[in-house]
Amino acid sequence: MEKTQEVVGIINTYDYENPELKKEERYTSPASPLPLYELKLLQEFIHGVNIQNLGEHLPHFKKQMMLMKFFKVKKNQLVEVYSKNGDQNIHTVGKVHTIGRNFVMLKTLFTRIWIPYMTIHSAKSPFGIPAIHNTHQNVVIDEELRKKLLTNFSHTVSNKQVLRQQFFEELLETNLKTWKGTKLTIYAKNAIKGKILNITPGKVYLKHQDVPEISTAHITYIKQGRVTSFFQRLFSNWLGYNKTSKKSFP
Repeated sequence: MEKTQEVVGIINTYDYENPELKKEERYTSPASPLPLYELKLLQEFIHGVNIQNLGEHLPHFKKQMMLMKFFKVKKNQLVEVYSKNGDQNIHTVGKVHTIGRNFVMLKTLFTRIWIPYMTIHSAKSPFGIPAIHNTHQNVVIDEELRKKLLTNFSHTVSNKQVLRQQFFEELLETNLKTWKGTKLTIYAKNAIKGKILNITPGKVYLKHQDVPEISTAHITYIKQGRVTSFFQRLFSNWLGYNKTSKKSFP
């Protein structure tokens, strides 16, 4: 009986001193003897040092890694980006929407903007604006979605753009495939306006008389009107659905 009382006393003391570790009547394994708030700060510091060390050993990828880290921290927040289009300096202010492997997409009220990392020479938070996270920054995973992710991960993620961005870092070409059938303005020294017809690795094909195709390596900036692209995309999906229906039911 004395031994049982001692064990119960130990459990009660642990429960009292570490209530944050109790979960569903069980205890998680503590990752460190440090308090959780101090551990979180230490982990962020270690992660930042690791990126710096990787950048020193992989200098060709340092800029890409640093920009990805910066934009991930600023997801759904307002940022200022300074980029180059030939000899022209472009100043862009917008909310971070999509962080890809080689680009970032910003949104303003009426415009959607893609900027490749290779053209960015500076990025920062606008002065005087607090870094407040958007309430919808994280994907809400309910029990049904959790089951789908566990049982059919690839199909579930591939069918939802929000999940694709959450789990994978898209290339610019992959992201632009979502916008086939919509008009945009591509900057490759000169501004070229046209509708996206097709995307292949390294190439964007446009409905344009003088410039039918553009190498993604030459793209420095892309702009698109959000309102017009919504209706163009809706019409494109409707047209594709009708073509599929005609093939299925001759």
